[in-house]
Amino acid sequence: MADQNTAVIQGTLDMLILKTLSLEPLHAYGIARRVEQVSAGVVKINAGSLLPALQRLERGGAGDGAWRGNRDAPPAPHYRATRAGPRQRGRGPAGG
Repeated sequence: MADQNTAVIQGTLDMLILKTLSLEPLHAYGIARRVEQVSAGVVKINAGSLLPALQRLERGGAGDGAWRGNRDAPPAPHYRATRAGPRQRGRGPAGG
């Protein structure tokens, strides 16, 4: 039963991340802040949950990370949803 609960929580977190990344690529901190913002502070994701979820999405082909930086910030991995991401979320083809 605990394994089933963990799978539900992971699936929910994955869905929140993919929904957030469907808008624009973001770094991990930006993803966590966006989810907290749209949930009016109800959902808070810590790094111990977020980073494994991002790795899981990359391994499954639903997400992709690339290092990017600019003159105001050091390089950090920015993640985006792949074309497979929305389908895995149950929303049909990308953009749908």
